[in-house]
Amino acid sequence: MLARNAESLYWIGRYVERADDMARILDVAVHQLLDDASVDPDRTSRLLLRVLGIEAPDTQLDVRSVTELVAFSRNQVGSIIDSLASARENARGAREVTSSEMWECLNTTYNGLAERERASKRLGPHEFFRYVEERAAMFAGLADSTMSRDDGYRFLLLGRSIERVDMLARMLLSRAGDRPSSPAWVTVLRSAGAHDTYLRTYRGALDANRVVEFILLDRLFPRSVFHAIRQAELCLAELDHQPDSRVGHRAEAQRLLGRARSELEFLPPGVLLEDLQDRLAGLQETCRELGEAIALQYFHAAPWVAWTDARAVGGEAVVEGEL
Repeated sequence: MLARNAESLYWIGRYVERADDMARILDVAVHQLLDDASVDPDRTSRLLLRVLGIEAPDTQLDVRSVTELVAFSRNQVGSIIDSLASARENARGAREVTSSEMWECLNTTYNGLAERERASKRLGPHEFFRYVEERAAMFAGLADSTMSRDDGYRFLLLGRSIERVDMLARMLLSRAGDRPSSPAWVTVLRSAGAHDTYLRTYRGALDANRVVEFILLDRLFPRSVFHAIRQAELCLAELDHQPDSRVGHRAEAQRLLGRARSELEFLPPGVLLEDLQDRLAGLQETCRELGEAIALQYFHAAPWVAWTDARAVGGEAVVEGEL
């Protein structure tokens, strides 16, 4: 597979997952701001922007302004619309390795954003977030059902998995300092799409340690950190066409993923909340290093850049300020 096509598929996976996760996070945050009068809109909005890696403006923030910035802005790198536009542009440049159904899904999604934006301003932002979540789910289903299980599919799944780990770490990091009994842990479950599954797994018992355990370590829930890391490991193992070394030496990306998985897999019971912030910050750093290692190994010689500072246009990462 050409490196540019592999890179495009990788970034399509990351951008669609990013738009989906941001819609989930913003949907829960907006509901909290609208329903709870005791919540400080400016403080909550700034916390949200910090979680998403978006620089907060100097002006006072509220539901409307933070939604405009994170969801609707076409100039804000990393916004929902920007992410879907970047996914569409990458798909346009990689038509020979994606199915027609995948391209039509992304193209139709992007072309429908303006109408959904107008509708959300009449009916509320939930309409827009639901549209993004549904279209992301449709794209994932089409990719799973129309792509051969070749290297192209593995790069797409690899990008999706790495982005999922990064976004889940951000979600948990935003609540890492909360009391174990804080009701805010419910918002983490809802943002991760894990609320119903968690309640069925733990019989409705809400406990911070169990919430963190479920999102970080659950092996059966597909949106858990451990499951995403394991999926990314499998993709890299199948992409590595080099013979195994007798001394266990592996590529840097596989080494980073293996270390992250082992650190989670062999944690002693009941210690997840201890040093949680450092552990989550370490996961974010691993995602950053992993992106660089994958770029150097498979795509190009220039190091990968953090997603808050990059756009993918036609499969090539462009750093702001270099245009």
